[in-house]
Amino acid sequence: MSDHPLKRLIQKITGQDAEAAAMRVSLEEVIEESDRESPALSAQERVMLGNLLKFGELKVRDVMVPRAEIVAVDETIGLAELLKQFREAQHSRLPLYSETLDDPTGLIHVKDVLGLLEAEADGPYCLPPKAKITALRRPILFAPPSMRALDLLLKMQATHTHLALVIDEYGGTDGLVSIEDIIEEIVGDIADEHDDDPAVIKPDGDGFIADARMDLDDFKAQTGHDLMVKDAEDDIERDIDSLGGLVMSLLGRVPLRGEIVAHPDGTEFQVLDADPRRVRRLRVTLPRTLATE
Repeated sequence: MSDHPLKRLIQKITGQDAEAAAMRVSLEEVIEESDRESPALSAQERVMLGNLLKFGELKVRDVMVPRAEIVAVDETIGLAELLKQFREAQHSRLPLYSETLDDPTGLIHVKDVLGLLEAEADGPYCLPPKAKITALRRPILFAPPSMRALDLLLKMQATHTHLALVIDEYGGTDGLVSIEDIIEEIVGDIADEHDDDPAVIKPDGDGFIADARMDLDDFKAQTGHDLMVKDAEDDIERDIDSLGGLVMSLLGRVPLRGEIVAHPDGTEFQVLDADPRRVRRLRVTLPRTLATE
């Protein structure tokens, strides 16, 4: 694996060996100069090159979907219910587990399930009553949070497996990484017709409706209001990136649906949708002095 040509190329570009340090600096300077003076590279190309230079530093923990957002199914699930799960999740692959997510057994691909459909004499398709999910099980990769994203990408390519579970030091499931998650770190978000955009807020009277996953920087860019807590003695914000994370830090727990949480600057967050593990949707009301400006 260490001699893989793609890996050697990315190592050279990202400066992961000592000999490539000067090359990396030169490339960064070329990108910056192009940004200032030359139209040879488009803005998108410059962003992708910049992402590629940083790619070698990324760990699996940086790109994984957290455990709370994993959609997985018990291997004892019925085929009809499994199809419903695929339809609701809008994923082509789902992890399988036995009893709990900390005991994963593999993954299942929707095309394998669809391959079981049998045509009846009058035209409709049906699932065979004796078909078992375990017969469709495929292997899934496992990776520690500290593994480099590049190494996991190459492992996915070598094994033709596009899904990996992130396992912590105690053997528990910590997160999930798809090959799309890794590629997006270079090319940017790959949105399809089923993806919701958490980076968009909707005006609602004197406030905004926002996805709790929305990045605080995106919120600031769209509203002009910085929610970062400036109190150095109680910097609850230093490890928080999203609106939902901020609300939970302010409250000290996962809020209930309908609960209102106050920010030190006067901003109010009304929880529109939440479950016992996370906040999903918020209504954000800015302080009156800001809202009327």
